[in-house]
Amino acid sequence: MNELVSLPYQFVRRARSLPTWALAASIALLLGVGIFIWRLGLFSNPEFIEYPMLRSTDIPTAIAIAPNGAVWFTIEFSDAIGLFRNGKIERLPKGSQNLAPVGLGVAADGSAWFTDVPARAISNISQSGKLISFSLSTPIARLGKLAVAPDGAIWFAEPTSYSITRLKDGQFTRYQLESARGDPYGVAVDAQGTVWATLQSANKLVRISPDGKMTEIEVPTRGSTPTEIAVDTTGAVWFTEFRTSKIGRYANDQFTEFQAPGNEKSAITGLAIAPDGSVWFGMLRRHSLVRLHNGVLKEFRLPRRDARPYNLAVDAAGNVWYTDISGWLGMLPADQARVG
Repeated sequence: MNELVSLPYQFVRRARSLPTWALAASIALLLGVGIFIWRLGLFSNPEFIEYPMLRSTDIPTAIAIAPNGAVWFTIEFSDAIGLFRNGKIERLPKGSQNLAPVGLGVAADGSAWFTDVPARAISNISQSGKLISFSLSTPIARLGKLAVAPDGAIWFAEPTSYSITRLKDGQFTRYQLESARGDPYGVAVDAQGTVWATLQSANKLVRISPDGKMTEIEVPTRGSTPTEIAVDTTGAVWFTEFRTSKIGRYANDQFTEFQAPGNEKSAITGLAIAPDGSVWFGMLRRHSLVRLHNGVLKEFRLPRRDARPYNLAVDAAGNVWYTDISGWLGMLPADQARVG
């Protein structure tokens, strides 16, 4: 039995033989000790389930969920890709160190695609650890987010080439941006194959239709820095506005914006759409996850004061998974996450 569990258990068992006044005093003492430990932060919030990294230096960043429920995540300053399955975290070696590994997506076969900046490549790793890489032609690489399209194509933001780039059948196709400032970052693909992206410096969204036509759309709040992006089942486009702590929605040629809790320094991170249509995001400096549903925001404080949620994904059952750059992989169970 775990030591933190066994000590109170033994304390209560022995107290049964005490007189009534002594039993009452014992229970009061036990409650007092429990409150003291709770205040020290030794007990976690029971709503969350968290798994520490296998190495103290590992910093989990991007996250994605495979069709079989396995959870992939990238690890900053590491030579491995993380995989959570069968209740355990695994490290699958990739042969070289990661740097800014923010691009991650999952293919239909359960393998993971990821951006590999030091190798100047887009790589794929299977759940058995088999690795395949496709080298970029540029001498340096600065890469943003990545998404897997319904047809299996890999789309990713490529700031060094001022483009949103597609990898299909081993071939790269670049869609050059009109905005000189550009700075593409977020990428998402809807069910029809339309690609959406964010331009952080230009304060715009980008739409690439299945026939290759590119359109840039200006976000109404100036200087908002659109960053993460996702598309829900209705085709509505959701995105984060990092500098103004807002969540934006674009549908039917109209924008709607929602102010996140806190202030402009709360640092919105990550974005994911749940099966029930709820929009989830993290707040780095408020140590919390936030759910947006039908215009209503609900904040879920993480169990540790040093929590730093960075990226999110929601599985088919509605469990909300997140990476915490302080060294944890976490999950808010569906029964706690769903709208009640």
